[in-house]
Amino acid sequence: MAARTACRGAVRASRGTVCMAMTGASLQGLRIVLVEPSHPGNIGAAARAMKVMGLRQLVLVNPRFFPDPEATALASGAEDILESAQVCADLDAALRGCHKVYGTSARDRRIHWPVRTAREAAGEILEALGTGDCALLFGRERTGLSNAELDRCQVLVHIPTADEYHSLNLGQAVQVLAYELHLAVLALHPARIPQTVREKPAPVEEMEGFYGHLQQVLRRTGFLQPVREIRLMRRLRRLFDRAAPSQNEVNILRGMLTEMTRWATKVDKKDRDSF
Repeated sequence: MAARTACRGAVRASRGTVCMAMTGASLQGLRIVLVEPSHPGNIGAAARAMKVMGLRQLVLVNPRFFPDPEATALASGAEDILESAQVCADLDAALRGCHKVYGTSARDRRIHWPVRTAREAAGEILEALGTGDCALLFGRERTGLSNAELDRCQVLVHIPTADEYHSLNLGQAVQVLAYELHLAVLALHPARIPQTVREKPAPVEEMEGFYGHLQQVLRRTGFLQPVREIRLMRRLRRLFDRAAPSQNEVNILRGMLTEMTRWATKVDKKDRDSF
């Protein structure tokens, strides 16, 4: 593919609306920049990773194949991210207008750039977005970003991995960073994170009624023996105290005990009738 001489259009903000959880702490000023990606599937995977975490601006620097059916297939619902992606001939065009640039790197660099983990970088990027557009650079699949390209970055971003194996593909790396950015936004708006609705625990008088009912049934079944009854009931109390059942759950438990008692009564009657 011939090198393009200029960026196809100015890099712009999202056409769509970022998900509700992102409101008030926008990621729309963040450009995800893929430098010379060689596999179109990775472009599609990156687009999908971005959309599901509320990122919209995808910038491609001299991609080998784009547009491409494989990219569309791997986008899987994020085709709009691909359609609005900006294709640039060089890094200068991709970064134009950004006031801070972050570059991903897995290599141990001898030059001392500031280095952040993915989680640390996410919070810092959110803060930097408050004063203007930022870019997050991802390098080539085989060689990553060159030193000259890293020179354009103020901060390096590192994804911690296991010691025995460090390899993440491009789509995975974008997903990790996008996820950390989404978490950072949610942390600013904890009320927007769906909370599990838990019923109020049953009051103590209801629990005492349940314990008495349980003790009665266990005696009848022969499970409770006088020599260990006090200790076992104490353990059962601790068990249900930890569970903190709701009023509805206590009702269910007592309903079970009632049915067990009825069943035992029928069995006793049948046994008596058999004699």
